[in-house]
Amino acid sequence: MKRVLTIQDISCVGKCSLGVAMPIISAAGAEAAALPTAVLSAHTAFTHVYKRDLSKDMEKIFSAWQAEGITFDCVYTGYLAGGEQIETVSAFLDRQSKTSSMVFVDPVMGDFGRLYAGFHHTFPEQMAQLCARSDVIVPNLTEACALLDEPYREDYTEEQLIELLRRLCGAGAKCAVLTGVSPAGRADKLGILKYDSRNGAVFSYFGEHVRTKQPLHGTGDIFASACVGALAAGMPLDDALALSVEFTARCAACWAKAADRRWYGVDFETALPYYIEHIQAYKDKI
Repeated sequence: MKRVLTIQDISCVGKCSLGVAMPIISAAGAEAAALPTAVLSAHTAFTHVYKRDLSKDMEKIFSAWQAEGITFDCVYTGYLAGGEQIETVSAFLDRQSKTSSMVFVDPVMGDFGRLYAGFHHTFPEQMAQLCARSDVIVPNLTEACALLDEPYREDYTEEQLIELLRRLCGAGAKCAVLTGVSPAGRADKLGILKYDSRNGAVFSYFGEHVRTKQPLHGTGDIFASACVGALAAGMPLDDALALSVEFTARCAACWAKAADRRWYGVDFETALPYYIEHIQAYKDKI
């Protein structure tokens, strides 16, 4: 059984971050370990949020693991609260390098052309340094532009998006995956575009774009966690990406149909059997 470490915040209410990463990775048949970067009473779309930064605790946890000889097959980072945490995670990855851990980075920084509140203007440059040592990065368009210090716009052609991915890989990442993109003229489809620096291969996959009147919170975390779980199960990256797109769309569709849906997060719980079925079908084939 693969052991996956996921490093991100825990929102006590909100169906995001560690609240979705742990159950989804576990559902894929991997051992899910967690390092919280912060504890929030609820995610930041809520009006009243209590937050406790855990930067000072992270190094102590890493040191305790080192003393126990604990290692991980995959290290998956999500929300990091600032540059100090990036430095701490990078130092931990230096220690893990001898174990050949896969490094999967979701560079959580912003959306819709804006960085999230609280990030210093130097944060994207620091995040780029973490992305440079990763096997897979999964930015959305806002985050890709921030990592490259490019102006955000929504009218990139597919070839221009591929060039952005090439540049991200040129900075060090082995594979760069742009999330939340649609094929030209197909607003009813939503998915990913991937560039692999090792062979120059481009891959895209698009599922149903479930349109709602309000933002769907946590779908990026669901997608990234599903992809990590599938990779831990042994699935090739392209297959893992395709499954994760379909699973995320299924989560949104379940939410849209639910009479008792919560505004603050989609129904990933309802869609988990779909994910487990496809993970098991892959394992049965091998």
